[in-house]
Amino acid sequence: MNLVSTVFLITATLSIVLALVSFWVPQMTPDHEKLSPYECGFDPLGTARLPFSLRFFLVAILFLLFDLEIALLLPLPWADQLASPLLTFFWASSILILLTLGLVYEWLQGGLEWAE
Repeated sequence: MNLVSTVFLITATLSIVLALVSFWVPQMTPDHEKLSPYECGFDPLGTARLPFSLRFFLVAILFLLFDLEIALLLPLPWADQLASPLLTFFWASSILILLTLGLVYEWLQGGLEWAE
């Protein structure tokens, strides 16, 4: 047997053994808590019209905004290879300043407070 078929045989054997062991290892003792449905912390038998706080969505959107900012500014260190690296640095800095000013404004307006 050559090396490729040996590696394939070992991989297939290990996969089958792990799949079979995974059926015997877990303890199957269901109780009331394990059998009850879990709906993100809400009572599944109560009303489905519970109001959500808009502040939760604001914080989530701010997180996504700053996460996208990091993803967009990640290639910035390689921008010094461009024809005008100062222009690239200027635009990246302007994006950071604009987002920081928006965050400071929202913070001063009290939009990030959980309790009023």
